Amino acid sequence: MAERAICPICNKRRAERFCPAKGEKICAVDCGTEREVTIDCPSDCAYLLAAHRWEESHPKPVPESELPFPDISFPADLIHTRQAALSGLGYTVLTYALEQRSLADADVFAAVQAMAETYRTLISGIYYEKPPQGAVAAGLYVAIAKFIEDEKKREVERPEFSALKNSEIFHLLVFFLRFGRMRSNGRPRTRAFIEFLRAQFPRETGLAKEEPRIIMP
Repeated sequence: MAERAICPICNKRRAERFCPAKGEKICAVDCGTEREVTIDCPSDCAYLLAAHRWEESHPKPVPESELPFPDISFPADLIHTRQAALSGLGYTVLTYALEQRSLADADVFAAVQAMAETYRTLISGIYYEKPPQGAVAAGLYVAIAKFIEDEKKREVERPEFSALKNSEIFHLLVFFLRFGRMRSNGRPRTRAFIEFLRAQFPRETGLAKEEPRIIMP
């Protein structure tokens, strides 16, 4: 009887689960501990999907010490009155993800955090811009900046709607960042939040431009 293969990661345990990222079987322990950490898991991996379903049913609050911009509060109705802009922000992330397949939640958070910092300085009357490090996150930062600029232009062309203020943009970015952290699992290579955003748009359209429908609580 042939010996069962040994996991190529730990070189100790039996390899029982096929890992699509590595193209070979690995052990269940390493599948669990290295998933989205050292292993860049594809979004359709059955074990990854099962893990994300479990995480969604057992949500963990973001530690207070890790809450983005903990000193910031904003009107509760802002999220509803500016739903279109908030959805557009999520759509911008998704369209960029189509171009940059390596985009992970961590890159999204880095880009949004940097943009929020930029708008916090704008509110104070000082313009200071510090894009995130890393080409992927920096590219998303540029895409978000373009989206905001385009959104402001559209507001000017539609006088029946109130203009989007810099303070509102800042608060929307903070909310988006906090919400994203809640929907992610903190692993360095996870795309849990990106996958959540993708689920809010019709898959059959291939992200064809239409009215976004991101559902935020």
